[in-house]
Amino acid sequence: MTTTPATLTAEQPAPLPARDAARSLLIVDDDIAFRTRLARAMEKRGFEVVTADGLATGIDLARRVAPAFAVLDLRLGDGNGLDIVPVLHEARPESRVIMLTGYGNIATAVAAVKAGAVDYLAKPTDADQIEAALLNPGESLPPPPENPMSADRVRWEHIQRVFEQCDRNVSETARRLKMHRRTLQRILNKHAPRA
Repeated sequence: MTTTPATLTAEQPAPLPARDAARSLLIVDDDIAFRTRLARAMEKRGFEVVTADGLATGIDLARRVAPAFAVLDLRLGDGNGLDIVPVLHEARPESRVIMLTGYGNIATAVAAVKAGAVDYLAKPTDADQIEAALLNPGESLPPPPENPMSADRVRWEHIQRVFEQCDRNVSETARRLKMHRRTLQRILNKHAPRA
């Protein structure tokens, strides 16, 4: 019999710690469909799962449950998932944390590792990849490159990628990037910044 993991909001009290502390897993993601699918898939893999829909509840659960593992979304409706990492390591220093985001870039990966995450996965990802990252006893992320791209270059490449995905439609690209159309046109007319 499979139980559906409870998702907590800031108004609800946190549950008691998971029964199997060695396989306890905290999932914090504000995408309800993804969070529910991932929680069920991880339960089938033997994890004791608790979930939260935002930063405040995630921090509360990190303190109360002190999970062995955590999967945290970087961008949450009420903050940044990186803010949960130090709370997890304070509650349980050996906790293994995976950061997820739909906005993958080198700078974010470096920030996740510096905060204490053992891996960083770009969405969409699946339960097999997440389980492998959580249980991988080897090295975490590779060290940051000697000469990483500048923030301007990362931003420029992201804009170019979205522009291509929108079939080079400036208006649609500006809408998706939540940017003024003229500002976007100026950026697109410039040469790429130095790496």
